[in-house]
Amino acid sequence: MCHAYRGQMSEKTSTAVAALRGMATVSLWADDVPAAVDWYTRVLGTDPYFVRPEPPAPPMYVEFRLGDNHDELGIIDRSFAPPGSSGPGGVVTYWHVDDLRGTYQRLLDEGATAYEPPTDREAGFVTAAVLDPFGNILGVMYNPNWLEHSASE
Repeated sequence: MCHAYRGQMSEKTSTAVAALRGMATVSLWADDVPAAVDWYTRVLGTDPYFVRPEPPAPPMYVEFRLGDNHDELGIIDRSFAPPGSSGPGGVVTYWHVDDLRGTYQRLLDEGATAYEPPTDREAGFVTAAVLDPFGNILGVMYNPNWLEHSASE
């Protein structure tokens, strides 16, 4: 398996890795935050837990909590994006899903655009990605290591 190295890091690498203790928030940009909130609320089946500014003002930043670890997905008004970040980026965050092909199809049915079709990788891993209606890459993945790790917590 890919995780045979766990607990066997050298002193040198453990210090560098320890600085990255876990994913805190995945941030996506949107020109129309209310529309993005509506779309992600439908797709995720949950409302954001954090909204700024507070209603009745239109949201500029919202956060959803997702999955077993309550990972954060933020939607931020594109006016706050760093210069030069107008298109899809070079990093794809893959969210574990139990039914990759079904989830991928549901995202397409909700208006996302195909970016990476479902692709079988080795050892049971399957990846896919879409562009959400706001131009962000949303990766989904069936990940046996994630399942094993989440079952042991």
